[in-house]
Amino acid sequence: MIVVEHLTKRFGRVTAVDDLSFQVRPGLVTGFLGPNGAGKSTTMRMILGLDRPTAGRITVNGRRFVDQAAPLHEIGSLLEARAVHPGRSARNHLLALAATTGVPTRRVDEVLDIVGLTSVARQRAGAFSLGMGQRLGIAGALLADPEVVMLDEPANGLDPEGIVWIRELLQGLAREGRTVFVSSHLISEMALTAEHLVIVGRGRLIADLPVSELTGTSDRVTVRSPRAGDLAALLIDRGITVTSVSTDQLEVTGLPVEEIGRRAFDGGIMLHTLTPHSISLEQAFIDLTHDSVQYAPTEVSTRTVAA
Repeated sequence: MIVVEHLTKRFGRVTAVDDLSFQVRPGLVTGFLGPNGAGKSTTMRMILGLDRPTAGRITVNGRRFVDQAAPLHEIGSLLEARAVHPGRSARNHLLALAATTGVPTRRVDEVLDIVGLTSVARQRAGAFSLGMGQRLGIAGALLADPEVVMLDEPANGLDPEGIVWIRELLQGLAREGRTVFVSSHLISEMALTAEHLVIVGRGRLIADLPVSELTGTSDRVTVRSPRAGDLAALLIDRGITVTSVSTDQLEVTGLPVEEIGRRAFDGGIMLHTLTPHSISLEQAFIDLTHDSVQYAPTEVSTRTVAA
């Protein structure tokens, strides 16, 4: 379990993390989301003792990371997949890690198999693709069989098959009762992988809640009918908005699909479609963080200016 309490980090006049508090519980995949510059990487570095907090406290399984007797057995992490000597083979890189952390040699071959690198285990890591390097970094995070796994952008560089693999791996670790904390910019993938979310912006906590509370069905419904005009007259009421999209299509806000169907049936009006709109995690994320985006683009005309 990771507990972050009133965490603050300043770099000179810049406050990267501002009084941030949250918990990452075992048995769940917790997604760590936020716009660029939100303080996610800085927070992860402080959890690992790589940056010293200006204020606040962080514990991993009840103790600070730097106070752990065998820290890599408590928390396995991936912050930078390329932090590997390019001249070493994948296997030798992991053997070196194992030798410094009291991990048996057989575990090296186990994690190479878990991440799918057994066939290239004796190749130089410097020749690896981005995705292969990512797999090697994940192997290093899993090497000591830790209770807590923390990964920064683990799907970076992976192909579609690899993205499915990392999703299933993370969910499998959570089912084993481990604490899994994952930062990602792939919001649609987090919707499929995570069960809980911690969302930050400008170093501050924006949301700490289950994914299910952010996504779901909106109160907007699309209706298609050959008698759209007649149907609109039946649906219009106080608090209900009916917008004509075309001669046979309406957008209805504020009325459940069941009530729309009932009114259409009572009025003898045939419906071709009756489709409720869902709220995606991506849209919910954008709505929550739009005031926290530090690097918003400006509109630039794409028209060619004649010479």
